[in-house]
This record gives sequence, structure tokens and C-alpha cells, in this order.
Amino acid sequence: MASIKSDFHTTLAIREWIHYALPFNLFILGMKRSHHCNQLRKDNAGSSANLIGWIDSLRDHGGVFFLDLRDREGKTQVVLDPENQTLSELFPKLKPESVIQVTGEVRNRDDGTENANLDTGEIELFAHSITVHNQSKTPPFPLDDSADKVGEDLRLTYRYLDLRRENNLKSLKLRHRASMVIREYFDHLDFLEIETPMLFKSTPEGAREFLVPSRMNEGKFYALPQSPQQYKQMLMVAGIERYYQLARCFRDEDLRADRQPEFTQVDLEMSFIDREDMYELIEGLLKTVWKKTLGEEINTPFPRMPFQDAMNRFGSDKPDLRFDMEIQDFSDDFRESDFKVFAGTVQSGGSVKALNAKGLADITQGELKHLEETAKSLGAKGLAFIKSEGGEWKSPILKFLSDSEKQSLKERLQVKDGDIVFFAAGAWENSCNILGRVRLEAAGLLEKRGQRLRNSKNWKFLWVIDFPLMHYEEEEGRYVASHHPFTAPVEEDLDLIDSEPKKVRGQHYDIVLNGVELGGGSIRIHQPAVQKKIFEEVLKIPADVVQSRFGYMLESFEYGAPPHGGIALGLDRLVTILAGKDSIRDVIAFPKTQKGQDLMTDSPGKATIRQLKDLKIQSISEES
Repeated sequence: MASIKSDFHTTLAIREWIHYALPFNLFILGMKRSHHCNQLRKDNAGSSANLIGWIDSLRDHGGVFFLDLRDREGKTQVVLDPENQTLSELFPKLKPESVIQVTGEVRNRDDGTENANLDTGEIELFAHSITVHNQSKTPPFPLDDSADKVGEDLRLTYRYLDLRRENNLKSLKLRHRASMVIREYFDHLDFLEIETPMLFKSTPEGAREFLVPSRMNEGKFYALPQSPQQYKQMLMVAGIERYYQLARCFRDEDLRADRQPEFTQVDLEMSFIDREDMYELIEGLLKTVWKKTLGEEINTPFPRMPFQDAMNRFGSDKPDLRFDMEIQDFSDDFRESDFKVFAGTVQSGGSVKALNAKGLADITQGELKHLEETAKSLGAKGLAFIKSEGGEWKSPILKFLSDSEKQSLKERLQVKDGDIVFFAAGAWENSCNILGRVRLEAAGLLEKRGQRLRNSKNWKFLWVIDFPLMHYEEEEGRYVASHHPFTAPVEEDLDLIDSEPKKVRGQHYDIVLNGVELGGGSIRIHQPAVQKKIFEEVLKIPADVVQSRFGYMLESFEYGAPPHGGIALGLDRLVTILAGKDSIRDVIAFPKTQKGQDLMTDSPGKATIRQLKDLKIQSISEES
């Protein structure tokens, strides 16, 4: 046994020496290339080199033939020996994107011909021989920045070509680097990376799931995990204490720019912590990621804002703090107003809110109509407004407002010439949501007019905390968990669970950056009696349903469940922001379309009759 251990450690030491001590160009896989296409410099002049890659471009300068050779690391200019008849005859046959191998001598470029845009711009490879490994057909679109104007469906159909583009390759490299930094950070803090199962059980009270039929258990189905939530809590019961993984998750939801049916989250759970510990941990993680990927410092600690304040001030639980334009509540001002629309809303328990879009009084009728339609899509009957132009106020509702009401609006919103004030009247949360959307739309209109409100490099991190533990669903006639049913109540609110459940705050926290929710988590319930009470008495989940879905979890808590909490950050969203992209599709190697399709592989596809028969499944679509 001792000799085996010794041999094992000797082997490890040799491997480490090879990896770290030998020059990189001697350890490139395959031993066929001497360098990558961005490695050669003036110091290499006079030496021989062997490069492999794709032809990026071809140029004939009066019988002197040039090509740019590209691999994943960069480009090198290659010049063909004009006296080499074989190469001269080969050149006209070469096509862009063909895979070739070039052997030659590294030479300094002539003065005045250097290319400052290339890392290798001071040298060129004088080719002695070229081997064509694979000739390429003409690509269906150019593999440069002009491809951005090509339809996304075409680029996704040929995603393997789209990924050759420099910007897309940079995004994948950035994702890799961010993932490595995350792993290093948690490893340093004694977390264990543990994989949890991909085949789980259905929990229908959450988002819509992907179901997987079980051949060996007829009539039963797995569900692909929406998150590793229950498993990671079981790991805490198991005594793991500190867990993380870059977890694949699945949700069968309608898609948009920041959603995919399958995605990756930085998932973690810790025992013996409170919220403050989690804030410190995640702030340290993000500070490290920003420093090691972008070379930028971010300030910590991050500010914290209760959910109620975020909604009241910004109309969103993920507010963008890069610009002001705060919402104000005018419910008390309009409670006895002659404007019956506002007064009636307040007297029936609703709210009247307003915001000042400073400098947007020149809004066009088309832009105003768009804002109105946006408000209506969120439940508003219309969008009331007041313009301040030419020293006077203009609005269809102005005649209903008293002088004192107008004065209150002017003072509190600091209305000046060139401003426009928007109103929302309705249930509190609805009026917040309406003006929250109007706020963002108005910012976009002001930016079109030259105002720079949202600098992508102005990192405004924020913790949003103290969410309602639950909210009442009219259709179901019961309370449902705002986050998930495992979130612990704020201790000060425990006495309200029976009497006023909607006032109970949860120990839930979201990390927000520039209006984007990077992730969320909570301190969990760890006492079986409290968890059972939340399930059965507050959320009104029948006892038999609780037992079938969560029985093992409640039982595990009876064997010494530690206090614990966790969080999940969207890795795709995180990298999208780091890369300065608009969509998470830009930082995923093989993303799905908004219909959940992979156009490259033409999936999803139909199952064969044999496959369905094995699974004891009958296709309704085939019958019809």
C-alpha cells in the first residue's frame, strides 16, 4: 500500500512538473502545432513555427500571396514564398474557413506594414509548406461583426460557424473564466462541490416542469429539476455544512431574452448561518469575479432595501438604481379630490402614485400611445399625465385638480418646464408595477434624446430583502409562498402567521444589479413543526399531499436538521452582464430559440413508435 501511494504521488509530481515547468508550446495537445495563432512575437523572429487553424482571409497583392490564419486564440498573418511553385499553385484553390497547417519561418514585418490591431501584428509567418486538412464550403453568412445583421435563426442553425466569430468565442472564454473563479472561491472557503440528481420527482406547485417517463416504473414520471432545492437541504441535514455546484436546471416556461428552458445556476447552501453571513459571502464572491474577469473593483457592502421600499420608490423588486426618477405616493393628497377616479381608488383601499420623467415633455403621440398600451397591458385603464411646457401645464385631467393638489405635485416632484408627470391609480402593487414599467420606458426615450442614464459599467448592486412570505391567490382561494414554502419567516413576525399571514415577512433576499435579478435565496425553515404548519395550516396543502411530496423532508428534520440557508445565482445572467450582452443566448454555446427549439439539431423531435411503446405512452398528436 505504501509503494502504491508513493507511485501515485510521484506520478502526480511528474504531471505537475510537465504542466507548469515545460514551455507551453511543448505541451499543446497533439504535438502538431508549435504555437497558437496569437503567440508569436518579435522575439520569435528567425525561428521556425508550425501553426494549425482556419483560413480567416486571403489576399493577392500583385502576385504576393497572404492569408490570415485563425484559431481560438487569435490570428497570424502568413505570407507564401513567391518562389515556391507548389504554394503558388495551391493558393487559388484555398477557401476561407478551410482547415490548414502551415510550417515556416517567423519574420518581422517590414516597417510601416505592422498591424496594431493584432497581438501578432509585428511579425508574419513565411510559409515553406501548407497542408490542407479540410476544404470548406462557402459559409452561409460572413463570420465577422456583419453577421449580427443576419437573422438569428440562420445563425443558430449554423451555430458551430457562429461560434467561430471572435465576439462569441470571447463570451465562452469569459464564461469559462468566471466559472473557474467561482469554483476557486468556494474551494478556498471549504465548500464541497456535490452533484445532485437530474431525475427528480414532480412538484407541481412551482413552475411548469419537464416530465421524463420511467420505462421501468410504468405510468410514473421523473421531473427534470427546477433547482436542487430539496436535495441541497438534505445535504445540510446530512452534515455537509457547505455545499455548492454549477447546477443545470430546467423550466418549461415561455421564453424571453433572459430565459432558457435549460440554464445554469451557481447553487449553494450553508449550515449555521444567518442572513448577514450570506450577504458577506456573496458580496465577496461577486467582488472576486469582477476583479478576476474584468479587472474592476466593486464597492462592498451592497446597500439593502426592503421589498416595500423598492416597490414604492421604483415600482419593481429589482430596481435599476443607475438613474433617479423615483415614484411618489399621492394617495393622501387625492383622498377627497374632485377627480373621482383618484378619490374613488384611494377610498376603496388603492393607491395613487406619480413620477416625473424630467425632460420628456416633448414626447410624441406615438411614444405616448406606446406607454399607454404598456400601462394597459399591466391592468391600467389608461395613463394619465401632465405636461409642463411653455410655462403652463397641459393635461386632460388638469380641470379636475385643485390648486393645492397641483401645488403638492409641483413641490414634491420638483416639476419644471420640459417635464412630464405620469400617474397610476389602482391596487397598491399594480400601481407600483405600472409606474415601474413606465419609468424604464421613459428612461429609454430620454436616452434616445441623448441623455445617458444607464451606463452599463456603472455597477449598482443591491440586496432586496424582507419580501412577503406569502401572498393570497384569489383563483385558488388560499395563500401561496412568494418564494418557496421552505423560506423561514422573519422571527419578529412569527406571531402574525395565524392572524395576519400577509404581513409576515420572509427571510428571503435577492441580489440585484442594474435592474437585473442575479439570484435569490433565503434562510430555510429547519424545525419540522414549523414547516408542517406552513404547509398545512397556512398554505392549505392537504396533509396527504404534503406527505407524498415532502414527507421524507419533514421526517429528516426530526433527526437533527441544522439551521441553514442558501442562494442560487444565474450563471448565464451573470456572464451576460460581464460580457456586456443583451441576451443570455449570447453566452450559451448552444441556446434554444424563444420556442424552445435547437435549430442546429432540429430538436425537439418525434419519438419512434418503438420508443413510445417501451414507455407505455400513446401520442395524442399521432392519433389526431
